[in-house]
Amino acid sequence: MRLGKYLAHAGIASRRGSEALVASGRISVDGEIVFDPALDVDSRNKILFDGERVGSGPEVRVVYALNKPPGVVSTAADTHGRPTVVELVRSGAASSRRLYPVGRLDVDSTGLILLTDDGDLAHRLTHPSFEVPKRYIARVSGGALSERALQALRDGIVLEDGKTAPAKARQIAAGHIELTIHEGRKRQVRRMCEAVGHPVRELKRIAFGSLELGPLPEGNSRRLNLAEIESLLEPTDQS
Repeated sequence: MRLGKYLAHAGIASRRGSEALVASGRISVDGEIVFDPALDVDSRNKILFDGERVGSGPEVRVVYALNKPPGVVSTAADTHGRPTVVELVRSGAASSRRLYPVGRLDVDSTGLILLTDDGDLAHRLTHPSFEVPKRYIARVSGGALSERALQALRDGIVLEDGKTAPAKARQIAAGHIELTIHEGRKRQVRRMCEAVGHPVRELKRIAFGSLELGPLPEGNSRRLNLAEIESLLEPTDQS
């Protein structure tokens, strides 16, 4: 993130005012006075304004990415004693935060799920009106999908709770599809696939908005940096 934008998000001044503070030599980054408001920085940099640490603004937002294993529930607590996604990130800095999952993955599904202590951010990432895409890889029964079945997924499937929004669907191998949706109905991907005659056998979320799961090992988590959080909030090309 550009330094001027970082300072504005921290509540130091407006974007233009923050740029003026940088130009006046009142901002240091990692021990050096800087004059370029376009300098790339993130929460890992030590940024001072008139000798005082800057960062309380951006640091308020805490977001973790977790590669959820099967058998773990996507809730903060479980009355049946099953392991939860919150327990998997409850270590180090996360132990002092009250984290909540952003959206859900059913207990049998795996892959990328986000956790945060920011309710407004969670709403922004999950409410259908913002159309934040989630991408999945599904292994399905019934062999290769016909073009008709794939087109039905793209057009929207009529379920008991209404027709789904158009999705992006492609077959990556016989019985394996990549599906991108921006809704968050209960077990939506599983119900969509079953409706076209191909029940899901394995389901993994590989992307949430701009964030890719990448090489994060199953059961592990990592804290997102400020640039990644900002990227999540930016509009995503749905074309």
